[in-house]
Amino acid sequence: MQSGWVRHSLLPHTPKLFSDLLYDFASVERFYARPEPAIAYPEERRAGIVEALRVQNPGHPLLEQLAQPGTAVVVTGQQVGLFGGPAYTIYKALTAVKTARETGAVPVFWLATEDHDLAEIDHVWVFDAQQNPVRLRANGGPVGVPVGGVELAAPPVDELRAALEGFPFGGDVTERVAAAYRPGRTMGAAFTELLRNLLGQFGVLTLDPLRPEIRQLAAPMLAQAAGRAAELVGGILERNRELATAGYHAQVHAEPNSSLLFLLDRGRRRPLRYREGRFFAGEEAFTAEELAARAADLSPNALLRPVIQDYLLPTAAFIGGPAELAYMAQSETIYRKLLGRMPAIAPRAFFTLLDARAAKLTARYELELADCFAGFDALRERIAGRLTPPELTAEFRKAATAASRAVDQLRGPLARFDPTLASALARGRARILHQIARVEKKAAREALRRDERAERETTYVYNLLYPRKQLQERFYGILPFAARHGLDLIGRLYENIRLDSTDHQVLAV
Repeated sequence: MQSGWVRHSLLPHTPKLFSDLLYDFASVERFYARPEPAIAYPEERRAGIVEALRVQNPGHPLLEQLAQPGTAVVVTGQQVGLFGGPAYTIYKALTAVKTARETGAVPVFWLATEDHDLAEIDHVWVFDAQQNPVRLRANGGPVGVPVGGVELAAPPVDELRAALEGFPFGGDVTERVAAAYRPGRTMGAAFTELLRNLLGQFGVLTLDPLRPEIRQLAAPMLAQAAGRAAELVGGILERNRELATAGYHAQVHAEPNSSLLFLLDRGRRRPLRYREGRFFAGEEAFTAEELAARAADLSPNALLRPVIQDYLLPTAAFIGGPAELAYMAQSETIYRKLLGRMPAIAPRAFFTLLDARAAKLTARYELELADCFAGFDALRERIAGRLTPPELTAEFRKAATAASRAVDQLRGPLARFDPTLASALARGRARILHQIARVEKKAAREALRRDERAERETTYVYNLLYPRKQLQERFYGILPFAARHGLDLIGRLYENIRLDSTDHQVLAV
């Protein structure tokens, strides 16, 4: 396996809507709005967002560019996962930077600090020098609170250091993580510092929607969403039916009593249900007017969030992954009703990274990424087949062909003599071929058993390329790759991003 490209339609678990968005846009075009050539964005709001971002990004040179009338932004974002979360977090950011540079826009990274599912982001997978997966987990925290504000009592930095021991750049990577993830810091603050450290030279503005200056700016649109909740949810439900009719499934589930909103109340993020003209957080009821009065305490759900994002920002393009771009087909109905515009959407970069050893092994055994998708045992069988002496494989093929030919020659005369015997012969033929194939597989497994190195190499390749039956970029964080290849790996990834390609890239680094 060498560097190359794989279509997403060939990868496991790719949403059909996302695949068609990339390769058959005509079939999904009606679910996505065409972006406007010019963004209607009030300069008063521009001044407000620049000042709000100045608090979060003090002294950042991109702020002056954003302050200029007509400047657009390219936005991406991610949950504030432990130690940077999955590797694709960095791929998103780099894609946004490259897109912004080629279009004269400003890259902005939206920190999903409002999410309240701590179990999704309180851990990260890395690997050690032997390519064994290692799970690192932070301390627990309160349930139902925005994760960005959860304090880290004892970040697992020592466990990370142990896992990365033996990598040439493990010490440097661990020290950078330790500087960001200090005890007592919040998940949001630690994630932000590490992201800025890793991106270094590239420069990207970060936006934390939990900050009060952002909440005040978003309040007018959140109040409007509350006032039109029934209409917006009705549009989502209708779009979900349209998607189902077209053969797709809704990425984000919605019910008639959904409101698209949460209430930030006493440190918790409480879901709001809507029925009979009122909103309910548990047993507590609110009118739309009451929620509008405290709109700065409202928080959008996954479908409303991008609309709030693009209300706050002059967004020309949104960079997302498969699920995000799929659910934008649902959010389009909200964009149309509330904002009157929708940005261009584009996929992030997708990578599976090969180190030198994996590149050699996959070349030796003539493997492709898809060979991992059937699971570890199937990959081991395939490598076992490569280890079987070629002359033995040829003899198995010759025996199967000869047996099949002999039976075929006998079938005609036997059928004329006694048709029932011919039927028995056909069954016997299948048994003969089955036994030959069975013995061939046993020989292949014996070759693998005799070569313990091949067993280790199968484990190494599988754990790197498709760990626990997941794509590498979704399973591991970026840290072990930086520890193995150096922090300049991020620059090499940036150089290999091709905005004109929508496929998944296998890259030897």
